[in-house]
Amino acid sequence: MDTCNASRRDSGRAVGSTLTLALDSSGEVSLLRRLQIVHVQSKRSPLRNLFGFMKLPLPFGGGVANALCLLLLLLPLFAAPGSAQTTSQRNQSRSAAESSNAESKPAEPITANLRAPGATAGTKTFKVGPEDILRIIVWREPDFTGLYTVHSDGKITLPLVGDLQAGGLTAEQIQKNVTDALSKLIQKPNVTVTVQQILSQKYYMDGLINRPGEYHLTAPTTILEAISIAGGLREFASEKKIYVLRGDQRIPFNYKQVIKGKNLAQNIQLQSGDHVIVP
Repeated sequence: MDTCNASRRDSGRAVGSTLTLALDSSGEVSLLRRLQIVHVQSKRSPLRNLFGFMKLPLPFGGGVANALCLLLLLLPLFAAPGSAQTTSQRNQSRSAAESSNAESKPAEPITANLRAPGATAGTKTFKVGPEDILRIIVWREPDFTGLYTVHSDGKITLPLVGDLQAGGLTAEQIQKNVTDALSKLIQKPNVTVTVQQILSQKYYMDGLINRPGEYHLTAPTTILEAISIAGGLREFASEKKIYVLRGDQRIPFNYKQVIKGKNLAQNIQLQSGDHVIVP
């Protein structure tokens, strides 16, 4: 193993280096220690400062040692851009993967506590009206199975049967009528009738209300609930003089009392056709 030390001072400039070389089994020269340069400050190039003052008494001559030192100094210059590019590519790949995961992640559904028109109704109490939609299922008879809309005259039309009365009847009563009618065409028909959508029951909000208009009465609704559904009262609305117009009846409602928990009996449930007037 050969060790080469070289140093020189030139007008306050010092260059020092330590280089350890060894011969492996194949006769090649291998580098065991990095070159250490101490304080280089010169108008000459770094390589000239280094090699200009080195005297390396090696068996292979100074040319091999100089070549090894040059390779040692230039190797980081070629390796650094590649490593930086690799790091940049990894960062870009990670960002692309995160973006892909964010896009593939399903958005969470947004829900609201709203009463949607067309809600289903019970079969025993609700009486069907015009525009309501019925679902009729006849077991093993797809020709009769489907959705049926109640006409303005309160009837529905079945294939091969014709018109049947549905308005003013409950789903159970309609089911019996359909079964009786189909018994003339098929043996022991198994019929199920449900109310798919309620569109016949309506009430109306009029006057100084934020969203006046027609509303579907899909569930039992009080006057106070109807005002809330319609967006509340407008500015300058007369809170004490609200009333419900039901046919020829005029039912008073004091909004200010009810919201304070007083005289709650006046907060009645609305019926189909009611008009809530806010003066």
